[in-house]
Amino acid sequence: MHFAGYSLRNNLFVAPMAGVTDRPFRQLCKQMGAGLAVSEMVTSNSLLYGSAKTKRRANHDGEVQPVSVQIAGADPAMMAQAARYNVDQGAQIIDINMGCPAKKVCNVMAGSALLQNEPLVERILDAVVRAADVPVTLKIRTGWDKSNKNALAILKLAERAGIRALAIHGRTRACGYTGSAEYDTIAAVKAQARIPIIANGDIASPEKAKQVLDATGADAVMIGRAAQGRPWIFREIEHFLATGEKLPAPRVEEIHQVLRGHLADLYDFYGAESGVRVARKHISWYTKGLAGSAHFRHAMNQLPTIDTQLAAVDTFFLDLAAQNDRLFYIEELAA
Repeated sequence: MHFAGYSLRNNLFVAPMAGVTDRPFRQLCKQMGAGLAVSEMVTSNSLLYGSAKTKRRANHDGEVQPVSVQIAGADPAMMAQAARYNVDQGAQIIDINMGCPAKKVCNVMAGSALLQNEPLVERILDAVVRAADVPVTLKIRTGWDKSNKNALAILKLAERAGIRALAIHGRTRACGYTGSAEYDTIAAVKAQARIPIIANGDIASPEKAKQVLDATGADAVMIGRAAQGRPWIFREIEHFLATGEKLPAPRVEEIHQVLRGHLADLYDFYGAESGVRVARKHISWYTKGLAGSAHFRHAMNQLPTIDTQLAAVDTFFLDLAAQNDRLFYIEELAA
């Protein structure tokens, strides 16, 4: 896929997720078949540029190109400054967050709260596009609530500002993650768009990815929560879209190997103490729905060191492999 001046492996994108899409996760998803992975959001508050968290989020050493960094904020000048800062740190695409529904983000009028103020949206888009000498993309929701859906209006503002692509999560801010994604709204936006449209929301299987592409006419799909603990979903979708056939479920040994590699990257990226804490949620996602996993997760969350954490993971997967050579996911759990 040709996207924002880059040639991508395919049209499967990793959604930006706070606390999830760090560099180790983005790299893993790209290795597993994702064409593009967008970073977790970086604050536009310049006072935080020196914080350890912000510096980590701006660390793209060795990352597979193109590097897409999402910025969040509500002040046009600060957003422009954040764009320049992240380009200086290696960002090759700047993505603007106008889709996050989290209260702490919306309470400062950032994320999807911006959809209530179209003049401010326009000023932010104009400021960031002028400031960044790289392509700028935008992520939104369908609107603030079901009575105030303005994705089409935002599309027009984005195109006038020079935004190169628009990703749409098919829910309003008020919906959060409840209910079903509105693919009809995404289809309506795509029908009028002159820029690529990326469909996001409830895409948790190869069949659903094809269904969403067919129903919306979108140029790409963006997968978020379904990739947590299941990064191979990208190769599964890629294979299904190319052949119409489903890949077999991953073997226990492979999942163990993938998780082991992911943990090594997390420990290296965050350091021992923070790495162990961050790893816990990923281990929980990888083991969700597996036999004995509830007891394992409870015990694993008490372990304080890399060595004890790895030993617990190894024991769990070796025992699982001895019981069953192949791992089959229950669809509703995998979703």
